[in-house]
Amino acid sequence: MAATAHNRATIPAQADAGAANGVFKIGLGLGVVGLAGVGGAFAVDHKQAYFSWLTAFAFYTTIALGGLFFTMLHHLVRATWSTPLRRAAENLAANLPLMAVLFIPIVIGMHDLYHWSHAEAVEGDPILKGKAGYLSPTFWIVRAVIYLAVWNVLAWFFRRTSLRQDETGDVGLTFKMRKMAPAGVLAFALTISFAGFDWLMSLNPHWFSTIFGVYVFAGATMSMFAVLALTALWLTNRGGLGNSLTIDNVHDVGKLMFGFIVFWTYIAFSQYYLIWYGNIPEETVWYKVRLENGWQWYSRLLAVGHFALPFWVLMSRHAKRNRLVLGITAVWLLVMHFLDHYLLVSPTLHDHGPHPATLWMDAAAMLGIGGLFVAFYARRFTKAAALPARDPQLAAALEYDNA
Repeated sequence: MAATAHNRATIPAQADAGAANGVFKIGLGLGVVGLAGVGGAFAVDHKQAYFSWLTAFAFYTTIALGGLFFTMLHHLVRATWSTPLRRAAENLAANLPLMAVLFIPIVIGMHDLYHWSHAEAVEGDPILKGKAGYLSPTFWIVRAVIYLAVWNVLAWFFRRTSLRQDETGDVGLTFKMRKMAPAGVLAFALTISFAGFDWLMSLNPHWFSTIFGVYVFAGATMSMFAVLALTALWLTNRGGLGNSLTIDNVHDVGKLMFGFIVFWTYIAFSQYYLIWYGNIPEETVWYKVRLENGWQWYSRLLAVGHFALPFWVLMSRHAKRNRLVLGITAVWLLVMHFLDHYLLVSPTLHDHGPHPATLWMDAAAMLGIGGLFVAFYARRFTKAAALPARDPQLAAALEYDNA
């Protein structure tokens, strides 16, 4: 095994502040422009604007949740190799307070988004009557507050403890995070599953899938690894950490991104196949809408673009170690992650086919929320070290290769 010696005292851990500030300013500017566009969208068609906002909110929230999961998983399995990448994941999870604020428009637009939130709709529908105990506006909001609170507390705990270790070098803080990780992962698994049920699956309250929460989790984790790959590439190029992060770290992110492409596809196919085989009308109607009237082309693109194409590219070890190829693939997968959420949300409003005229509203919401998301993410690289500089495993993590 080839190795490169690293002295912990000389490991560069701070990202280039100028480069990070540049990303912050660009993100903030784009966010302001996007939010102005969202304001225009609400003036033109407020119902469509709420659906566009939900799509963008789900896209970025799942990325932040992926960061939280990766942080806890790192401590749960006592990994070493992922130590240099942990701070980037912590910074992604630290955007969850922002997402909690951006959830407010969804609460305000509940009656435009969710059919079951109308008392008269429930009264005339036996299926909704049977679900009324769970799908009630008050209980739905209470559950949302619980989900957001759990995620934010976990994100705060792990990042705060990690930063304290940067300050003190206390090895005991590593064990403290390891003790918290099992309970955190369990709470995460429950909350992301039920949030997927509440915020996305209940858009079509007659439809249900018992593995929908796993589907949301798979997409969240895959998209997070795509962002982590782009972050690692940026840190080793413009971010000034080319002597700290190695191509082996980037390669490992590529392998996990590949793995979760396969996992997402497995869950997506399992969900589709079981519903197709069962052929129960209230289950198949969800797919029927997405396989006709023009939506079928979006669904086919998702199947090819979210699985077949990136699977073929990332099968190669050389592709995962090629910065350009890995970067392009990561961007492509984020586009597919958006398409995934677009297909989860938009056909609920446009069940007779896509409405290209409303795409600018979707773009405005993506730009508005995304600009703020990127700005706050980049800002954290100026406030603390980009690597957990005094983690006892950091030096060992930077010395290995996976050749």
